[in-house]
Amino acid sequence: MKTITDQKLILSYIKKYHLEDVLDHEDLMRGTLIQCQKRDVIINPGEELDTFYFFLEGKLKVTSVLENGKSLLFRFYTKLDTLGDIELFIPSLTDARVEVVKESYLLKIPMDLMRSRYLDNPKFLKFIGFSLSDKLRSISQNSAYNLYYPLINRLSSYIYEHIGEDNKVVFYSSYQDISELLGTSYRHLNRTLNDLQNMKIITFYKKEIDIIDLDALKALAKNLYH
Repeated sequence: MKTITDQKLILSYIKKYHLEDVLDHEDLMRGTLIQCQKRDVIINPGEELDTFYFFLEGKLKVTSVLENGKSLLFRFYTKLDTLGDIELFIPSLTDARVEVVKESYLLKIPMDLMRSRYLDNPKFLKFIGFSLSDKLRSISQNSAYNLYYPLINRLSSYIYEHIGEDNKVVFYSSYQDISELLGTSYRHLNRTLNDLQNMKIITFYKKEIDIIDLDALKALAKNLYH
């Protein structure tokens, strides 16, 4: 992670996302802009957050950790969103892992400042209400997807969300980890990858996947985890 001190860039993000409709300008300028690279971990389970984050640009992956130690894919962040909103209102240890999928920019605001100035601020509460409502909807949808959609749809969506340059995907997580994220077994995951390859939608070797038919993959993905 890298701290960005370019005030013009910070101001451009504030203007682009109308953040002055959420926090006061002087408090936004107390924040720290950070640049995160792929595979950086921003939050780990069991941490006590002392920072509230505005996700500004890039892509993050959020996974929830179950009591048995396994993980399930929670959601991707691809547009303006927040991290630490639940912990802001209910101080507690985190139960999710937030990992960078591609280069991302976030604005860090001290949690103490947020608690002292914004827990009764109408403009912030309106914003955070919409944000939490969107997260709740995502939880309900993704839970339903894991229960009711076949693995071929869930896996296609996961692959589609990780497409990089030249229609290639490189998995840095193990297939065992990915199978747990998608709520399946390693064997079922491998069979489904072979099914996609036999359908001439992808080819794969070890952890590298080439997309052969992007339209077919997108149709199967159904935008489940977007």
